[in-house]
Amino acid sequence: DMSIIAIREECKKYALKFIDIQREEFVRLGVFGEWQAPYLTMNPVYEADVLRCLAAFFSSGNVYKGLRPVHWCPHCQTALAEAEIEYKDRSSPSIYVKFPLLSGLSAKFPVLAGKRVSILIWTTTPWTLPANLAIAFHPDYEYVAVEVGEEVYILAKRLLPVVAEELGFKAPRVLTAFPGKEMDRLKARHPWIDRDSLLVLANYVTLEDGTGCVHTAPGHGHEDYLTGIAYSLDIYTPVDHEGKFVPQVERYGGQNVFAANPLITADMAKDGTLLKEGKITHSYPHCWRCKNPVIFRATSQWFISMDQSNLRQKALDAVKKVNWIPPWGEERIANMMSARPDWCISRQRKWGVPIPAFECHSCGTILASAEITMRVADIFSREGSNSWFTRGVDELLPAGTKCPQCGSGRFEKENNILDVWFESGASHSVLGLRPDLPWPSDVYIEGHDQYRGWFNSSLIVGVGAKGASPYRTCITHGFILDEQGRAMSKSLGNFIEPGEIISKDGAEVLRLWVAMLNYKEDARFGPEILERLKDAYRKIRNTWRFILGNISDFSPDREKVKSENLLLLDRWALQKTAEVGRRILKAYEEYEYHTVFHSIYSYFTVELSAFYLDVLKDRLYCSAKGSLLRKSAQTALFEILRTTLILMAPVLPFTTEEAWESLPPFDGKEDSIHLECFPSLEGHWLNEEVGREMDRLIALREAVLKELEKAREEKLIGNSLEAQVDLSVPPPEQALVRKYEGDLAALFIVSSVVSEPAPEFAVHVFRAPGAKCQRCWNYSLQVGQSRDYPELCRRCEDVVRGLS
Repeated sequence: DMSIIAIREECKKYALKFIDIQREEFVRLGVFGEWQAPYLTMNPVYEADVLRCLAAFFSSGNVYKGLRPVHWCPHCQTALAEAEIEYKDRSSPSIYVKFPLLSGLSAKFPVLAGKRVSILIWTTTPWTLPANLAIAFHPDYEYVAVEVGEEVYILAKRLLPVVAEELGFKAPRVLTAFPGKEMDRLKARHPWIDRDSLLVLANYVTLEDGTGCVHTAPGHGHEDYLTGIAYSLDIYTPVDHEGKFVPQVERYGGQNVFAANPLITADMAKDGTLLKEGKITHSYPHCWRCKNPVIFRATSQWFISMDQSNLRQKALDAVKKVNWIPPWGEERIANMMSARPDWCISRQRKWGVPIPAFECHSCGTILASAEITMRVADIFSREGSNSWFTRGVDELLPAGTKCPQCGSGRFEKENNILDVWFESGASHSVLGLRPDLPWPSDVYIEGHDQYRGWFNSSLIVGVGAKGASPYRTCITHGFILDEQGRAMSKSLGNFIEPGEIISKDGAEVLRLWVAMLNYKEDARFGPEILERLKDAYRKIRNTWRFILGNISDFSPDREKVKSENLLLLDRWALQKTAEVGRRILKAYEEYEYHTVFHSIYSYFTVELSAFYLDVLKDRLYCSAKGSLLRKSAQTALFEILRTTLILMAPVLPFTTEEAWESLPPFDGKEDSIHLECFPSLEGHWLNEEVGREMDRLIALREAVLKELEKAREEKLIGNSLEAQVDLSVPPPEQALVRKYEGDLAALFIVSSVVSEPAPEFAVHVFRAPGAKCQRCWNYSLQVGQSRDYPELCRRCEDVVRGLS
C-alpha cells in the first residue's frame, strides 16, 4: 500500500547502495573516474537529457502509440524489449493439430471432391490457439493434399516424409499438388471455437520444421501481427496482464496460459483434432529480471518507428562509419538493425523516467509532442522525475492546452516509464558539455551480448537525436569461463569472486590477466591460471625492483651519460626498449592489450633478465662508482625503467605508481606517473650496421652458452666465471670478433675469451687459468700479484684503491 513516491524513494535508496558498492570495487580495481561526482541516470539533469533525446524522436515523427505484440512478463507485468530477454532452454509441448477446411477445393482440384480435407499445423504454444485467426502458407512452396485413411491433410510437399514418420501415417497417398498461393483467402474452421481461420500468404513461412502451414495469432507474434495488418484481421489478444485468459475465452477463461496447455491438448485429443502431442526442448525467451518465461502479447505501448524518417537506413549508414573490434561486429549489428522491429519504449513500472504523455478525459485522445516533452524536461532538470507524480496536469502542460480532437481542456497523465535501454542509450548526452569530454565518445566497450542491448540502443538514440553514432569505436569482449571452459555459476561451484582474488593477491594480478588475454573471445580463469599470473607479475615487479636498487645512488640530471658516450650494450638495450615501446604504443592505439602484456613480458624475461641485466651485474657491482662503465649502465637502466613504467601504467597502475615514487628525482618528474605522457620513442640508439653486428654477437653468445651448459653437465665447471672460452672463428666472423674481442668475456659472463682463425666455427670450454678474485669472482693470472691486495684482480684493486 505504498505510494508511488514512497516506492520510488525506496528504489533510489537501493540504487544508491549499489552505486557505493560498485564505486568501491572500481576504485580498488584501479579504475579512474570522477568518483565523487559521477553521472547517474537518476540525477535530475540526466533525466532531463533523456527526455530531450525523446523529444528529438517526437520531432521527427518516429514516436507513436499502438497495439502491437511485445514480449510481456506476466510475473513482472510489464512489456520487455529484446535487450531485456534472456534465452534459455525450456521444455514445451509439440503438437500437430488439424483445422477442417471450410472452402471447397473440388472446383480447382476435382480429385478432392467429397473428401474430408483439413489443414495440418504444428505449434509449441497450444495456449495461443484460442487466439488463432489465420493459417499462413508460403506463396511459392509446393503443397500436397495427402490421403491417410478417410482423412485428407494439406501440408508442404517437402515436409511430407518427416511428418508422415512423426505421425505414423500408413501409406499416405498424394492426391494432388499445388503452390501455396492457391490457398489465399480460403477458410478453415477453428478446432473447437465457432470461428473461421483465414488462409493467408506469408514469405516468412519456412520448411525447416513443422508442416509448412503456420498457425497465426495476430495478437501473439510479430510476424503474425504483420500478417494480421496485411489481411485486416483483428489484433486479438485474449490474455490479460497476469498471463491469464480473459473470462470470455471459451473453456479456459481465468486459466494461466502455461497451465492451460495440457487442458487444451487434452480437449483436442477428445475432439479428435489433435493428431499427436510430444515434448520439445528449445531456446525460449525469459525475463532478465525475474528469470520466468515470457509471452508475446499485444498491448497498447509506445514505440519508436524504425522506418519513419528513414531511421533504420540512417542507423545502418552510421554502422559503416564505426570502427568495430572485432570486425565481425559490424555485420552482426547491421543484421540486427536491418531485422529489428519497431522499438517498444514503454514499461509498466514505477521506477524510471516517465513518458510525458497525457490522455484526454473526454475523448481518450493521446496528447504527446516534442514541445510537451521539452517542457517536462525543463521541470525534471530542476526537480527530478518525481515531479511527474507530485505536480498536477495543469502544471506540466503548457497553459491553455486543448485536446486537438474535441477541444476539451481536461487531461489525465499516463504512468508508463521509458525503457531503461533508452535511458542508457542516451548516456552519451553527458558528453559535449565540457572541452575534455567531447561528443561523440572515442570508444564504447561491453560484452558481446550488448549488440542487441547498449550498443544497439545507443546507436539508435545517437542517430535519432544527434544524427550520428555516439561512438567512433565499438569494442566487444567475451565472458569468463572456468578452466574447463564452462560458464561460471554458483550452482556449479566454479564461481570466483573478484574481491577474493583482490584481497588475497591484489588487484594487479587480476588486471594483468585481463591484459594478457585476447579479450575478444571468452576466456578461462581458475586457480592454475592464477598461479601462472602471479608468477608473471612477480617477474615484472622484480625486474623493476632490481633496476631501482641499482640506480638508487644515481642522479639523472647530474650524472646522465650523453647518448654518444654510452657503451654499445647499453645503447643496444635502449634501442630494444624503444622498439618494444613503439610496438606497445601501437597496440594501445589499436586496443590490442594482450600485445602490450606479451611484448613487455617477453622483453623483460628474454632481453633484459636473461641477457642484458645478467651481463650488466659485473659492471654495476664491480666497477668504480663514478666510472663511465657504471654510469653508462645506470643511465640506460634509468631510461629503461622510466619508459617501461610509463608504458605499463595503464595496466599496472598501483605497481607503477609505487615504483615511480622510488624513481630518482629528475627535472620535470610529475608527482604521479598517471600525469605523465607516453614517451615519443622516435629516436634511434644504434645505426642499422651496428644493430646487425649486435644480433650476430648475441647469436654467438647463444652458441657459447650451449657449450658452457655442456661443460657444467660434465662437471668441468660450476659457475660460468670458472670458464675460459676458446673460439674457432671462420673468415666471415673474424672481423666481428676482432672488433669486439675486448667485450666478449663480459658478454659471455666468463673469465676470458681466446679466439683464433679457423675454417669452421667451434666453441671450446676450458677451466680458466689463474685464481679467483674475491671481489668480482673472475679468474685471472693477476690475482696474487698485488702486495696490498693479493686476493683481487687488477681491475678490482684499482677500484678499491680509489675508495681509500
